[in-house]
Amino acid sequence: MSTTKKFAGAALAAALGVATLSACGGGEAKDESAGGASEAPKSKTVTLVSHDSFNVTDTVLKEFEQQSGYTVKVLKSGDAGAALNQEILTKGSPRGDVFFGVDNTLLSRALDNGIFTPYEAKGLADVKPEYVLDKEHRVTPIDSGDICVNYDKAYFADNKLAPPQTLDDLIKPEYKNLLVTENAATSSPGLGFLLASVGKYGEDGWKDYWSKLKANGVEVVDGWEQAYNERFSGSAGGKKAKGDRPLVVSYASSPPVEVLYGEPQPAEAPTGVSTGTCFRQVEFAGLLKGAKNEEGGKALLDFLVSKKFQEDMPLQMFVNPVVKDAKLPELFTKHGVVVEKPSSVAPETIAKNREQWVKTWSSLVVK
Repeated sequence: MSTTKKFAGAALAAALGVATLSACGGGEAKDESAGGASEAPKSKTVTLVSHDSFNVTDTVLKEFEQQSGYTVKVLKSGDAGAALNQEILTKGSPRGDVFFGVDNTLLSRALDNGIFTPYEAKGLADVKPEYVLDKEHRVTPIDSGDICVNYDKAYFADNKLAPPQTLDDLIKPEYKNLLVTENAATSSPGLGFLLASVGKYGEDGWKDYWSKLKANGVEVVDGWEQAYNERFSGSAGGKKAKGDRPLVVSYASSPPVEVLYGEPQPAEAPTGVSTGTCFRQVEFAGLLKGAKNEEGGKALLDFLVSKKFQEDMPLQMFVNPVVKDAKLPELFTKHGVVVEKPSSVAPETIAKNREQWVKTWSSLVVK
């Protein structure tokens, strides 16, 4: 599951479905002649294949449709891994024109399977260079987000205990039985947290770290929804469910979301972020090889890195823009955090080792 799959994704059904986001712009062009063969007209519909968390403000999308003349359809296909699997299976005869949602944990798999046609999007020069991981431009960076441990501010204040700030802190006795995380085999944030430990302790040290974390009482659940909205004591959902774990693996964007959806809206976020525990995800989009509407796909990729879309994204998908001059909304700047030094692992290293790391992690922590 992607990254992003984050808060908007957690609330959406994972069922396969087609969503038409807007009816503006031209529809499919038709030959209305009385008879006889004619040259097939160019399609005015462009289809974006995505995981379930893709979202955009209607007015922003309609502006693109009006300017480009294309109608955008979105084919939502479950989590990022499932969506990518379907595109690999339909390689050369894709279900859409552009694929959005492959992140740096799955990037090498997508590229190795050759499902994308290279295209250098207009506006790519404005993308921060650290996010351009494919020099052949088979994929275009769209957003970034940090998977981090979140903490319940009230719990730590009431217990006069400083919240943990680093991975090393989490194995200290004072934080025993406080952390809940997601299963790395079934959850994107769970996998991201495993990769944070690989980035921090290396391929030789992460296993020892997880053995210590298990001994310190880490709880593992299947997915983010259960961890954050049931077991975590700091979230609105966790409070209702009487969750008793004041530490959870979630996202750096979780505190602004708690403010946004708080009833009543709090003046300060009830949760904080342990910035020394983070792994950075980057999500990409690419023009699918064999796309029926290649020109429309290119226009859509240009739109996804436009300042208009980039500045709309944070409050729609709770991720960060990758364009240099895109501004974050006040909700993010006031209640969010900036993660200066997140852990990272090269996509090719992830691709080479991911399956074995997850198997080893499962045997150490779950079994």
